[in-house]
Amino acid sequence: MHEFPSGTITFLFTDIQGSSRLWEEHPQAMSAVLLRHDILLRQAIEENSGVVFKTMGDAFCAAFSTAPHAISAALAAQRALQSEAWPEPVVLWVRMAIHTGAAETRESDYFGPPLNRVARLLSAGHGGQTLLSNVAYDLCAEYLPAGAALVDLGAHTLRDLGRREHVF
Repeated sequence: MHEFPSGTITFLFTDIQGSSRLWEEHPQAMSAVLLRHDILLRQAIEENSGVVFKTMGDAFCAAFSTAPHAISAALAAQRALQSEAWPEPVVLWVRMAIHTGAAETRESDYFGPPLNRVARLLSAGHGGQTLLSNVAYDLCAEYLPAGAALVDLGAHTLRDLGRREHVF
């Protein structure tokens, strides 16, 4: 178990696209699928020096001391999730978002503007995507794992945030 990072932190948030519908249509399969999903995500996060500080249903919130660790964890998780043989008819598509900023800790949790930004960035994504804020991009673009590439998606207005975000 890694220590909770402090100061400037890179956050990775994840969410299963369409999970409410999947739970309604395939509740028994989703129980097994969610268990495996959780194992794969925790493994990718912890193997890349991250800490899961919160889960909400099928969503994960993780913290990393560096952006390259977060992007490595996201890529490892996406690859593991996409190569998993999910039970028919369930197919998981997980969206992820990464943002870096100064956050404060409270017990075993974080709060502050960076968490709002990464949450809004996550809500703009689609299953299978990993979206990065401009700050996270600047910190990890030169340290991408082999076979990874970033695509410039331009500036976007994220719900309830005054400043547009350049998204990759």
